[in-house]
Amino acid sequence: MSLAHAILGLLQQEERTGYDLKTSCFDRCIAHLWPADQAQIYRTLDKLVGQGWITCTVEIQSDRPNRKVYSVTEAGQAELIRWLQCPQPLPTVRDPLLVQLHFAAQLPDEAILQLLEEQLAARRQKLAECENIDLPTLSDRSASREQILQRLGLELAIRREQTYIDWLKTAIEAIGNA
Repeated sequence: MSLAHAILGLLQQEERTGYDLKTSCFDRCIAHLWPADQAQIYRTLDKLVGQGWITCTVEIQSDRPNRKVYSVTEAGQAELIRWLQCPQPLPTVRDPLLVQLHFAAQLPDEAILQLLEEQLAARRQKLAECENIDLPTLSDRSASREQILQRLGLELAIRREQTYIDWLKTAIEAIGNA
């Protein structure tokens, strides 16, 4: 997946500014799926405008800086539809903690346990953030199709974090008992 396709999907829902994309969308809605910082978002918006996939309209404001509002073009909509129908390769997993553990035999157990405990705390925080995302449950008959699809992605993120937490507990126990 690319950040560009995530932005196209978000702009398909409604016109937004770069700030709105960051604060209302990435930070609150899809950070558990695809995090992005402000600079990445603005660079990608510029590229999407250059490709003709989105347009930018400047709204003049008298009491604030002018706003750039982005919307999807027909070409951008076509690209999003094309991408939505393409099978995706398995993601490349780059987990610094696993690389640290691979080489950590030279460290004392206490140092390894500290790394694992810190990761456990971070994963618990991430799980709590995912669980606090307000989406209807899969069994909620009043949920829209879009909400059900979003909930499915969220459910996988929750399960992934819970699995990682369970693995960390196992690793802490294994190192603690070594």
